[in-house]
Amino acid sequence: MSRIEDRMTARLTELTRAAVDRCAAEIPFYRALPRELLDGEVHRAFTETTRLIARTLREERAPNTAELTEIIDWSARRAADGLPLDAAIAAYLVASMTEFELLSGEADAPEMRRYAVHTLRYLASVLPAVALAHLHEHQQIEGQRRDLRRDLVSALLSGEPAAELAEQSGVALASGYLVVLLRLAPGEAGARSTIRRVQSVLDAHQQADVLAALTVDGGTVLLPRAPDAFARLPALLARIGEATARTVTAAAAEADTLDAVPEALGEAEEVADLARRLRLPPGLYRLDDVLLEYQLTRPGRALTRLAAKLDPLAANPVLMETARSFVRHGHNRSRTSAELRIHRNTLDYRLGKIAKLTGLDLSAAQGVRLLDAAMTARALL
Repeated sequence: MSRIEDRMTARLTELTRAAVDRCAAEIPFYRALPRELLDGEVHRAFTETTRLIARTLREERAPNTAELTEIIDWSARRAADGLPLDAAIAAYLVASMTEFELLSGEADAPEMRRYAVHTLRYLASVLPAVALAHLHEHQQIEGQRRDLRRDLVSALLSGEPAAELAEQSGVALASGYLVVLLRLAPGEAGARSTIRRVQSVLDAHQQADVLAALTVDGGTVLLPRAPDAFARLPALLARIGEATARTVTAAAAEADTLDAVPEALGEAEEVADLARRLRLPPGLYRLDDVLLEYQLTRPGRALTRLAAKLDPLAANPVLMETARSFVRHGHNRSRTSAELRIHRNTLDYRLGKIAKLTGLDLSAAQGVRLLDAAMTARALL
């Protein structure tokens, strides 16, 4: 009886056809391929694989470097064409089982044992190379995708044409966006870990095509404009905080159209800057949350004169901190005295001295409003 590798060569077309048909029947990816592709490129690839198994069986060896290189190159090209790794591995296994069943009917047990052992050794050599090729190619594709999306975000934020970049990156542009500037407090996680965790939260946000340019300290996120986009934002920030174990501060502004994105970015940047300069606690801020502070940053003599109202307290840090705490707690004397750990009478005494030194009547609404504005102006300057 002839050796099994000779029968494989003689029945090459039959074996390949059976393997292709079985893969098309059992593997969803191959089932979805058009018949002409199965009969063409897929059939040729299966033929070369069967021929290589027969040749290495005849020579009693594993695939050499040149052969593995060719397999890796072919696998990388198929991965780039969209062949999933699970389908690629399944195809090798299904084809091997099909050929084993067809060959076992005319070979004795020792020959089939020799064939089976060689095929397993062949797969042990080839499948890791196939997996590595797919992994490397998908990393390349994912890297290109990230670069395209980063360029797309940059184009939208700067007002440059973005339609072509969106098409290349497979993104369906929204009619408008909620521009969100994220700022993460320092933490122990590394840059890659932080960015990966934030991106994972964004991917799970259940909102199509969330765009982001992330850094270890935060970044810029574009959420497709929707009626509930802002209402869902606090929950999203909370999940980011949990995922990164870092406190999150965010400034947001809405762009009704793509052309309005750069203006919304400018607004969000000003809000974020105000939150930083005023040392506001972590949280979500929009322009409406800092309207007074925003207006006080506009050029004019009023800002300087407001800040100067507190100059008499500069030489007395205790009174300055008392005034700051009084403003911070919304003029609530109980909370102010609790934070400062002083008796209410002591607080009243200090507030009296502040009123005398600054000329502000803190028993009147106008005097309290001026104290608030002066404290804000001083922080801004």
